[in-house]
Order: sequence, then C-alpha cells, then structure tokens
Amino acid sequence: MAVVVAVDAGTTGIRASAFDEEGAPACAAYRPLPQHFPRPGWVEHDPHEIWRLVTEVLGEVATRLAQDGIAVAAIGLTNQRETAIAWDRATGRALGPAIVWQDRRTARRCEELAGAGHLPAVRACTGLVLDPYFSATKFEWMLGAGGVERSASLALGTVDSWVLWHLTGGTAGGVFATDATNAARTMLFDISARRWSEDLCQLFGVPSSSLPEVHPSCGRLGRVAPDVGPPGLGGVPVSGVAGDQHAALFGQACIRPGLAKVTYGTGSFALAHAGTTPPPAPEGLLVTPAWDLGSRGGIAYALEGSTFVSGAAIRWLRDGLGIIGSAEEIGPLAASVPDSGGLLTVPAFSGLGSPWWDARARGAVLGVAPGAGRAQLARSVVEAMAYGVRAMIDAMSRALGSRCEQLRADGGASVMDLLLQLQADQLQLPVVRPRCTESTVLGAALLAGLAEGVWGSPEEAATVWRPERVFGPTGGKEAADAAYGSWCRAVERSRHWARDEPAEHGGASGGG
Repeated sequence: MAVVVAVDAGTTGIRASAFDEEGAPACAAYRPLPQHFPRPGWVEHDPHEIWRLVTEVLGEVATRLAQDGIAVAAIGLTNQRETAIAWDRATGRALGPAIVWQDRRTARRCEELAGAGHLPAVRACTGLVLDPYFSATKFEWMLGAGGVERSASLALGTVDSWVLWHLTGGTAGGVFATDATNAARTMLFDISARRWSEDLCQLFGVPSSSLPEVHPSCGRLGRVAPDVGPPGLGGVPVSGVAGDQHAALFGQACIRPGLAKVTYGTGSFALAHAGTTPPPAPEGLLVTPAWDLGSRGGIAYALEGSTFVSGAAIRWLRDGLGIIGSAEEIGPLAASVPDSGGLLTVPAFSGLGSPWWDARARGAVLGVAPGAGRAQLARSVVEAMAYGVRAMIDAMSRALGSRCEQLRADGGASVMDLLLQLQADQLQLPVVRPRCTESTVLGAALLAGLAEGVWGSPEEAATVWRPERVFGPTGGKEAADAAYGSWCRAVERSRHWARDEPAEHGGASGGG
C-alpha cells in the first residue's frame, strides 16, 4: 500500500496529510504558524519558521506511516499564495521576513501605479487588479525600502518555491521553481503566454533572473534530498504544486465549467471553472489559471473572488473581543438567536476584496440597538461571511452569463451548518459540503498522485470526491435579497474610510 502526502503551508498553520487511493486520510499532523504585526497594516512570517514547521509535520507523518509499513508514492505542495519571500540561494538565508498576502504596506504604491494609467495593462496581462494583495509590489518594496540587495544568487518567490527549494536540497542543488497558479498571483506573470512578463518586471523593478522557473502544477519537479528533508522521505518525488485555492478547486472535483467552490479560511475565496482559455477580466473579479496539468490534461482557467477577512473575523471575536473562548463556539452561539437583531458587520479589517477592491475600507458594525448582545454579534459575523460570498458568486454569474450549478464548500468554517444554510438561502443554490473538508491539502495530493500514476486521469482523481451533506434553499428569495441589500448599504458606509490615513499604516491589524 502506498499513499500520497501533501503539505499545506497556510497562513496560520502548516499541515501535512496522507491520502490513500480512495482519497481517505491515513494520518495528518499540524502546527500553528505565528503571524507578526510589526506595524499597523503590516503582516509577516518568519520564513525559517515556515520551513522548520514543514519538516516537523512531514517528519511526524512519515514516522507514523513507517510504523504502519506504508510507503509514500509522492509529495504535493500547496500554500498561501501571494506571500513574498526573498532569500540568498548561496547561503540559504532569508533576506528578511516573509510579507504576507494580507499586508497592506504597498497600498499607496498601487494607487500611484493606477493613477499613472498602468491598471489596464496589468489587468490584460495578469488577470489581476493593482492591489497590495499581490506579490509584485511586495518584491518591489523589499528591493527598495526593505534593503534587499540584488545579486546573482537572489531568489524572489512565494512560499511554495521556498519550501520546494529546501525540500529538494537547498544550497546543495535545490530546485528553484513554482507552478503557473502561484506565478499568476505575483502580478508579474502573463497568464495567456504562461511566462514571466519582462514589461511588468521592468515596471516593478524586479529582476526576472531572480524569479523561479515556472512548471506545470502536475508533474515531477524533483525528489526529497536525503540529507535535508525529513527522515524516511529521501528520494520521494515532489510531483504537484498549486496555490491553496487552486488546489481546493481540484480537490473539490470542479474539473469542468459550471462548477464552483468556496473555501472559508482566513478569508473566503470563491473560484469557478471558466474553461481552457482565459476569459476577459470581468469587473470586480480576477482571472487566474485554475491549474496546469501538463501532459495529464493541459491548462484550465478560473474566475476568482477574494474576501480578505472571514475566519479572521471569528478570531477577532475570540482574541480581540473575548466573546467566545474558541472558534468552535461561534456556530452554536450564532444559532442561539433567530436573527442578528438588525446588527450588520462588515469585516473589512484588511480593506475590501472582490468585487469592490477598496484598500482603504475599514471594518464596521452597524445597526446597534438595545438588546444587541454577543449572540447577535456572532450571528452578524456569520451572516457577513455568507453575504461576502454571495457578492462574489453573483459577479461570477454575471460574467459567465449563467448561474453555477452548485457551490461546493470547504475550509474550517464549512463545518458550521448555520453558515452553509445561510449561504444556500442567499444564493438560492445547493451548497455541498464534501466528506473531506480539507480540500486544499487533498487537491495537492491528487495533483501529485496524478503525476505519478496513482490516479490515471483527472476524471479518475475526481471520483474520490464525495458529498457529505447538501444544503438547499429553505427561505424565500425576497427575504434573502432584502437582508443582502441591507448589508450592501453597510458595506458602502465602510468604504474609503481611511481616506486621510497613510496607506502604509492601514489594514490588517487583526490578521489571521
């Protein structure tokens, strides 16, 4: 018996999971990853801590598999996408902290670039918008204010390339590579030509020689180096890499147009399969490679919407306000009242993502009246998660000219029945929770296993997906529209709030 192991290097934790050929988990290990907030709006990780935790979770899983006599056929990697790391390939030393995707320090620079007329070219080439969310202005900041010096051994990459390089040997010949899904989130990658854009590299002052080689998401990139990787995994092929949301789309078996998924994580991220050619970038949404299967199936594209704060708002209730003791309490507390009593929460702690893209929006709680308590506030946060996803899915439906067949939900908050029922009522669509809600790490395993022949085709890999429960609409469309309309009015009151605040100091003080 052999399994595929996948590592998810996420925003708040590092997970390794092993899956058998039926897609059933064999074992898993997890470590929390601390975030650092040196200034308001700045969010950072320690790159060396990321690598240390990867080795710990991989080592724990490898030990347990060895004890059971189970071999590892392949390893897949998935990761928080836009987080930027600079390091020296000659020494292996990180040249500063990792700047996390939530970080807003380059908001003013993005506004300058948009004001100078660069947005249309960026949008046409990358499918993205000019926002500090993406890596290019982070790299630019590192090479300027961050004090990173240019050299022949300079590496600029996302978390996947940092982990892959270490895992395959580091300074002793490690593979410096990424895949199309992660490259596409840097704002330096031409998603149609599928190569780094020299024009954009020049615009942001990023040397293309410091960027990783771009590979398919499915295909062997290298092998675990015996002397640097976790014991027991030396020589195992690393055969799949994808950004977390793309891996989740594949893990949710959304392998044809008409299927969409949402991941309720630190933020909420909705992706809809959009076919094999990139569609025109619609207002408020991103166009991105869904994956590149190489010889196993070619490339597919997706429309994406991103809400920066979702699960992070639950952590705010827990850590910032202390109204819950653990994240698991949010569901029962929110369900203990029939409604939010008119309370509306806009969790724009890191600005607003899709479809508004307002870096200067700030969080707001509106409609406070006598009788509003912790249960109503908790419910308003859960409702805001559903409203934010509706905004994205509605925009996708308009762009595609048709409604999605269903929405497949995963991520930590997808265990909450109340949230998925609210989502079904808001969308007037079935919302499906799968048997495995860790779709991100499952998708990475499927990509790696597909490359190594554990599954013979994308269709065969998709058969491991199983629904656990389907939530159908129970309320009327009129009531759902009225509730959503009230929340949209609250959103408008949160927008452009930090108009006079220096952009470098705004943003995600809460993080997640």
